This record gives sequence, C-alpha cells and structure tokens, in this order.
Amino acid sequence: MHLRLAPKLEVGLHRARSGGDPVLVSVTSRLEAADPTALISASRRSGEPWFCFEQLERERSAIAALGVVRRIESAGPERFEDVGSRWRAIIASAVADELQGPPGAGLIAVGGFAFAPDGGSSPSWNGFEPASLLVPEVSLARRGTEATLTVNVEVAPDDELEALVSRMETRLGELRELPLPLLDPSPTGEYTVRSVMPPSHYEDAVARAVSRIRGGELEKVVLAREVEVHAPVNHDPGAVLGVLREGFGACYVFAVGRGDATFLAASPELLVRREGQRASTVALAGSTRRSADPAVDDHLGEQLLRSEKDREENAIVARRIVRALRPIAVWVTAAPEPAVVRVMNIQHLARPIRAQLTSPIEAVELAGLLHPTPAVGGEPREVAERLIPTLEGFDRGWYAGAVGWTDATGDGEFCVALRCALLRGSLASCYAGGGIVRDSDPGAELAETEVKLEALLPVLAG
Repeated sequence: MHLRLAPKLEVGLHRARSGGDPVLVSVTSRLEAADPTALISASRRSGEPWFCFEQLERERSAIAALGVVRRIESAGPERFEDVGSRWRAIIASAVADELQGPPGAGLIAVGGFAFAPDGGSSPSWNGFEPASLLVPEVSLARRGTEATLTVNVEVAPDDELEALVSRMETRLGELRELPLPLLDPSPTGEYTVRSVMPPSHYEDAVARAVSRIRGGELEKVVLAREVEVHAPVNHDPGAVLGVLREGFGACYVFAVGRGDATFLAASPELLVRREGQRASTVALAGSTRRSADPAVDDHLGEQLLRSEKDREENAIVARRIVRALRPIAVWVTAAPEPAVVRVMNIQHLARPIRAQLTSPIEAVELAGLLHPTPAVGGEPREVAERLIPTLEGFDRGWYAGAVGWTDATGDGEFCVALRCALLRGSLASCYAGGGIVRDSDPGAELAETEVKLEALLPVLAG
C-alpha cells in the first residue's frame, strides 16, 4: 500500500493543479486476512462516520468503511437518481485502481436512504439525511478468504505530496483489529422498555387500514411501531453488532454510524443486488414465529405456507417487483411458489426474483426503482405512502429504507432496513411492522410486531 500510494497521489496532485479542482485518489491493496467489521469498529475516531455490512453465511461476505472524503446527499422524490448521477461524476474524475477483488473492493460509496422522500426530519434522526452515500477514507471488503483494503484521498491543488503521504500513513497506522466488544453480562441499573404509542394505537391503526382495504381504496399497507429502550448506560454498537452477527448469519447485519448515533440491524430482506447486467431481489412477506421444538417449528412453517392471507401478501409484493423490472429487462423470473425462510426468531415466506437487464442500470437507480416494495409500503404505492404517516403517527427515518453500497462499475447491494434500531447514547429506538391486508386481525398483527421486535429487544434491554 505505502509503495503504491505516493505515485498515485502524485498523479492526482498533477491533475488537481492542472485543472484547478480537487481530485479523488483511490488505492487498493490485498490483505492476507481481515475481519472488516471488527477492524473498523476498533479503529473509528470519535464522531466520525462508519459503516459495516455483512452477510456471513454468504461466503463470509463483509464490507466496512471509515471516515469520509466526499458526501453525496439529497432529498425528495428524485433522490436516488440524483445520488446516482453525482456518484457517476465522482467516478469519472477519480484517479483509481482498476477494480479487482471481492464485491465491494476498490472505490465505493456506502450509506442509505430514508423510507420517505424527506424522511428523517425529526430530531432523533439528526445526521441521517433522506439520501446519504459517503465515499469513505478507508474501506475493506471480504468474500471467502479474499480481502482488500482501499484508501481514498481528496487531493487539492495546493496540497504537498509529502504532507498527503504522511496524513495517510498516520490514518493507516491507526487501523487495528480487535475482537468486537462483549455485552455486559450483569449490567448495573434498570432498563426500561416502552412503546412510544400504546399498543392499542397500533391495533386501531390496523383496524382502520383493514376498513379502507375492504372499501377498495388499496390492497395492502404496511404499518409499523416504535419501541424505546432506555438503558442505565450508553448502548455499545460494537457489542450489539457482535451479538447480531452470531445469531443472524443469514441476515444482512449492518451498522451506519453518523455523529453520536448508530443505525443498526439484522435484516432478512434483500432490496436489490446488481452484478453486471444481472439483478436479484426477493419478495419477502408473510411471517410467523419460531419454536424450539423442531416438530412445532415445522408445523408453524407449514401453516404459513398454507395461509391464504400470507400467500396473498407475498404475491402482492412479487407482482409489483416483476412489474417494475419488466420494462428494463430482457427477462424477469420469479419463483412460482414462495418458500419458507427461517432466521433466528421468525419464519418468512420468500420468493426469489431475478432479471437480465437490457442495459447496465446501476445499483442505486435499481434501488430507487424498487423502493418501497409493498413489503414495507403498500399497494397501490401512492395511496399507501399517503396513508402510512397518518396511521402510524411517527417519522420512520431510515427504518424500511435502503442501506448498502455501490462500486465504481455501478454494481452494488442494498437491503431493506428491517429488524433495526437507532442508538443514541442510552436511548435505543426499535422499529417493527407488518403487512395489512383485508383479512388482517389487529391483535394478530400486534403479536407479529412483538415477534419481530424480539430480534433486538433482548440484546438492547439487558
């Protein structure tokens, strides 16, 4: 890394002085072995942005990033397109190594998008813009036994080569890999868990939604709840990540740190993955609980597969995704029947969907095309989006939004931000919701949110 950094910076410095504008320089080297999440967690400076994104059961896939050299932020209905366009402009002017290595190697942008076009305006979401991708100072990528380290430097016309090299050597010298911290097994003080609005509010919202669905206004709407965990000490995002990665290896375990807050999750739902001209996603809708008894667990899964309510909920999601992809694809294929997917505390109906794109539409724009799917919004989309804030009564922020990364070729991966919590000091705000259709029962829907909240509440509430 050190031997290749100075020549690349020299090229960038020459270009910056010739053009009069700053130039982004990106250098990538291979690593023998690394735990990206543990390394970034141990090396982050106080208050600086950081990012981790893992799916360990998929060949130990992990991407992690630290710091920021460029911010790409936007708001409004066109925020995905705006961020994608500005990312392409950054790539076009950068001095970067050719892309080699695992997915996420090289020059990348990381971050996420709020659920709503202007979501995250409440004080609790301070630092999380409606659309926010960051080009990090340092990033790591791993798949299987292959790992890379990338350093990005903003080079200004009046910079000096020696100072640039020294600055980056200092940053690299701060990198250290330590195990993720452990949760305190015997915390002192009391933890308080409270629903921001009474459970009866959620049941009433479901009843009102069912009435509108039966009246023909819409087919489906997803309604969520917010639950707070007040701890006697500050929540430790690194320790929470350590528990989530152990228990939810099949899920997307991620953390997005901004200022003094961290948004983290163990999400089971892929929004979109782009690999060249191939796009992959999944219709994930319909849920039931798990059981420690294998026979009961299998029975619950069979009941889920036979449930007309849950199958229709899943079919609504699949139809919308296929309809959205068809105009930009040579072909789109969806599994004819949903299958049961099990994670630690819940079972879902899932239907994989794949497409061959007519042109290499980039990952960020694909995410914007699909978001929000009826799995987190509703159908018709426009009606559901107007109804959700009225019935829920809170700002979703990045909950049910899109979190992930994209690289210099336009490939990338975004998951839906579910089974998540926003940590800020001693307060953790947790979110969970369910899809409401014409046969939904308010009490059963409330119980489903409790099952989904079990992914994080036991970890956060001591």
